Amino acid sequence: MSQNRHLTTEEEEQLINAEFADLLRGYLASPHRKKVEIIERAFNFARMAHKGIRRRSGEPYILHPIAVAKIASQEIGLGSTSICAALLHDVVEDTDYTVEDIRQQFGRKIAELVNGLTKISGGIFGDKASAQAENFRKLLLTMSEDIRVVLIKMADRLHNMRTLSSMPPGKQYKIAGETLYIYAPLAHRLGLFSIKTELEDLSFKYEHPAVYNRIAEQIKASEAKRLAVYSDFSAPIKERLEGMGLDYEAKARVKSVYSIWRKMETKKIPFEEVYDLYAMRIIFNCDDPASEKRICWEIYSAITDIYRLHPERTRDWISTPKANGYQALHLTVMGPDGNWVEVQIRSRRMDEIAEKGFAAHWKYKIGNGEEESELTVWLRTIKDILEDPNPNAVDFLDTLKLNLFSAEIVVFTPKGELVTLPQHSTVLDLAYALHSELGNHCIAGKVNHKLVPISHQLQSGDQVEVLTSRTQKPNPEWIDFLATAKARTRLRSALRREQAPIIEKGKEILARFLDAGEVKETNEVITKIMRYFHIPTREQLFYKLGSEEVTLDGYILKDSPKTSPGLLKKLFRIGTGRTSSAPATEESAPAKINPKEVFELELDGDSQNFVFSPCCHPIPGDDVMGFINDEGKVEIHDLTCPRAQVLKATFGPRIVATRWKKVDRPLPAVIAIDGVDRHGILQELTQLISHQLNIDIRSLHIDTDKEVFTCRLGVLVRDAATIKNLCSEIKKIKGVQRAVRTEAAPEANASSQNKNLQ
Repeated sequence: MSQNRHLTTEEEEQLINAEFADLLRGYLASPHRKKVEIIERAFNFARMAHKGIRRRSGEPYILHPIAVAKIASQEIGLGSTSICAALLHDVVEDTDYTVEDIRQQFGRKIAELVNGLTKISGGIFGDKASAQAENFRKLLLTMSEDIRVVLIKMADRLHNMRTLSSMPPGKQYKIAGETLYIYAPLAHRLGLFSIKTELEDLSFKYEHPAVYNRIAEQIKASEAKRLAVYSDFSAPIKERLEGMGLDYEAKARVKSVYSIWRKMETKKIPFEEVYDLYAMRIIFNCDDPASEKRICWEIYSAITDIYRLHPERTRDWISTPKANGYQALHLTVMGPDGNWVEVQIRSRRMDEIAEKGFAAHWKYKIGNGEEESELTVWLRTIKDILEDPNPNAVDFLDTLKLNLFSAEIVVFTPKGELVTLPQHSTVLDLAYALHSELGNHCIAGKVNHKLVPISHQLQSGDQVEVLTSRTQKPNPEWIDFLATAKARTRLRSALRREQAPIIEKGKEILARFLDAGEVKETNEVITKIMRYFHIPTREQLFYKLGSEEVTLDGYILKDSPKTSPGLLKKLFRIGTGRTSSAPATEESAPAKINPKEVFELELDGDSQNFVFSPCCHPIPGDDVMGFINDEGKVEIHDLTCPRAQVLKATFGPRIVATRWKKVDRPLPAVIAIDGVDRHGILQELTQLISHQLNIDIRSLHIDTDKEVFTCRLGVLVRDAATIKNLCSEIKKIKGVQRAVRTEAAPEANASSQNKNLQ
């Protein structure tokens, strides 16, 4: 709210009072006990503490805690304790007040929440890991004690995203990337679907503003047509439901901009071909929770009497709720216009849980041990991940993404017990989920009565029997196909017991080696050694050193026959701000590049002021960001690149906003083409590209299967607009069904770069 710069002191006071009054109105309208007095005290305390402090936008700082408290109360459904903690969440961090001051004024519980929120707010936590990743570890540690900490943190992040426009571009990339990588999936896992959707859309808006605006405009332009289609579809359903005497609400839920874009990207289709732009949601009122399931299936029966059902797209989340408490019945039917439409059926109670997640979940868990256990199981999963002794917080984030944010499968034991696991889980994952000893001694499994190896990936609905042998011992190679944090933690624990003496010997060898060279043992130094030996984890490095499978003398000899301290320092570039090519700490960005300014990309002949990353190869016109690597150079990534997502979430201060300025030579790109094969189509294709459009072809690979062909075409182009035009022209060739830009294979990228970028 940059307009607040121009308000008088009196007008600012009126604005602050009005915002707080709105917070109280929302709270008083909630079902919570009315503890207004303590909320007013917390507000006055925070107001005095933040007096004279302003946000980057120019507005008084106190407006931020008020906004966070409003989100926590009105959008998540939290009560007075959480509202007070939200109002006070920045007091300890930003002022001279302590947690003890909060405890004396507001009691133990509020102080604990504020302390939990303070612990995870900024600061550098040593050189062992990214501060951002370490912060997130701390967030989950406090969350496992009181989940309200993470719910308030969600409210804090949402308000920061809503006011992100006041930040410089580099900071926007960092915060948006971190939000999309960590906070949006966590919101989803907590059942905060409204917040998850908004976080995704806001992140997307700042990362791809042009694409966001275009899709938003297309949604708006198609609204009238969409409403007409929905009206035709819903009319017979509404008539049937009214005839059943139901008290219900029916509405169209339009897909978010981000979810539409994801579908366009995944399926490589234009906006016009995204037919499932909306889903119909039916919410019925029911005073008796025991009748909800029956009513859901009665509505299901009524709809399938009208429209043809898609048999593979029915999801019963009522009989088996998701781990976050989500319950609903989903079905997909063929609409009158020939397109598939999803219908979501839920009660008012289910809807509140779906929208507000665990906060609403708590209101209904009293006397229902089953629901409470779902929360308990989820928090236990978090604790399993936190117990992993791996000190690398970036690896920790990857593990977290793998486990907490992935889709779920449900399998059954031979006794019919139900076990929920992340997607891609194996027989061995299940064995460790049931018991550590089962995992340590697992030799095979029986899936649906068929013998399978322990690496076999399970599917939802499988019946699985774990087979063991007392002679079986844990194997380090198992780690490669384990999908769950629990299994990895238990395997590492078992291996550690056997390998502990050798690992300790390896640590001592490394310590002596670095001490002799007067080199400090930091994450970047160890990462550099691991990369040289192609060893993925620290423990494996120490084990191989301790067992003498590798020697550090060989590492030194790579660069020189001498092993002097001076050489070691030079090798690791200690104190220069330039380490290995892998990021290690946030603070190693060289002074010559200012992350707060937009970096202009120039490529002139053989010289360029940036480097291409090995994971993606953007071209002018693509949305890109820069990362200041350890060599002090700006490494560019496509904003959709998976590596870019990790960098934004873990090494934010080294992210720099970029802009294409001057590129005077063509760059490689790859187009995927498929269609109906016919005589002469290849000649037409090459004639169009080489002669009519004057574009250089670098590679051409065609596969045919009877009457269908697929083609992978490598070309050299100046910008993304050229690619778009080329795809449009190719699709005009008779028989071509699809022509879209795709990711170049690593080897294609490498060869292209070798030929064109050196």
